[in-house]
Amino acid sequence: MQFNLFTFIFLFAISTSVLSLLWLNFRQDKAINNSFNVVPEGFSKSIKLEDHQKAGSYTKAKLLLNHFEIIFSTVVLLIWTLGGAMDSLNSYWSQRILDPVFMGTVFVLSIMLIASLIDLPFSIYRTFVLEQKFGFNRMTIRTFVGDLFKEILLTLILILPLIYAILFLMNIESIGNYWWIYVWLIISGFSLIMMWIYPSYIAPIFNKFNLLENESLKNRITSLLTRTGFGSDGIYVMDGSKRSSHGNAYFTGIGKNKRIVFFDTLLKGMEDKEIEAILAHELGHFHHKHTQKRMVSSFIFSFASLALLGFLIKQTWFYNGLGVTEPSSHAALVLFALALPVFSFFITPFSNLASRKHEFQADAFAASHTDANDLISSLIKLYKENSSSLSPDKYYSAFHDSHPSAVLRIERLQ
Repeated sequence: MQFNLFTFIFLFAISTSVLSLLWLNFRQDKAINNSFNVVPEGFSKSIKLEDHQKAGSYTKAKLLLNHFEIIFSTVVLLIWTLGGAMDSLNSYWSQRILDPVFMGTVFVLSIMLIASLIDLPFSIYRTFVLEQKFGFNRMTIRTFVGDLFKEILLTLILILPLIYAILFLMNIESIGNYWWIYVWLIISGFSLIMMWIYPSYIAPIFNKFNLLENESLKNRITSLLTRTGFGSDGIYVMDGSKRSSHGNAYFTGIGKNKRIVFFDTLLKGMEDKEIEAILAHELGHFHHKHTQKRMVSSFIFSFASLALLGFLIKQTWFYNGLGVTEPSSHAALVLFALALPVFSFFITPFSNLASRKHEFQADAFAASHTDANDLISSLIKLYKENSSSLSPDKYYSAFHDSHPSAVLRIERLQ
């Protein structure tokens, strides 16, 4: 291994991000402890102290698990890079597969599968211990294993050809230094196609979707869609209770292939007028074109990232600095994917800030087309049923939360 200055920059970035994440976790834990025995002002009539404390305990349990995940994932990252594991895996496959594109595809797939296996114990603990302890888990071992195999199969069918196409473009000499533009076009096109096919073809692989049968609720929703000028491919109920008691709703798809989806757990705990208000919030995102804005932002970020990779792929110090001795397109792709989150860590608060602004705009839209009090009562029920913290630390929230706290959202609505 020939470590260099970039190695120390990488280690500094890792240390900074890890210490920041742990510091934020400790701040959040302290905030939960400080408000553990008192329901926040304005919620005392709607949320019992017992439910508030359950949410606090649930949040603290997730934080404790996250402590271990942060440290463990950092160790794994260092083993893959500076520890030489990636270099060894690269040597193993290069001795057995001659075609560089196929070899690179197998190499990337191997890392993805190994990473999934490494993360599996955390996933099992989160589902069958943590979620089970607080009464949220409905997942059976059979469903868990079935989901795992479905995800692997989808990876082989959808992601594997994408990886091959990317590496193929990276290895075409006639394209020259601008291969990354073609790769960006492929990735952007793939993303749009996935958004189109997900509601009708991907989601049903994991869940059952039935058309909404509640006529009074259906009439409310139809009236709301008419008032706001929206159309959809249908109003569906998803069997979310198959995996969890957490409730949710979402509006998915692009173009004419859009679906309104309610979790069955959500419908059981809400009144029709509250469900209408929740849907109005989701429609607010479409009214303000938040989905399109996030999509454009994502495309711009991926364009800039691939342009940077186009520069780094030719730099020997990039490979050596991250523990790889033999430069290659597939090694550059994986190294970049591993290192990018480390260096882009401090961009996260700005992304979440924009997301929280979008949530306020969607709330305002819902309040203008439904009764704001209905949205307030639905938010309180959602926070209660999902055991979400009502008093998060402001810095933790800035880094991690894409949604404003319940207190801030309700204050705005009032």
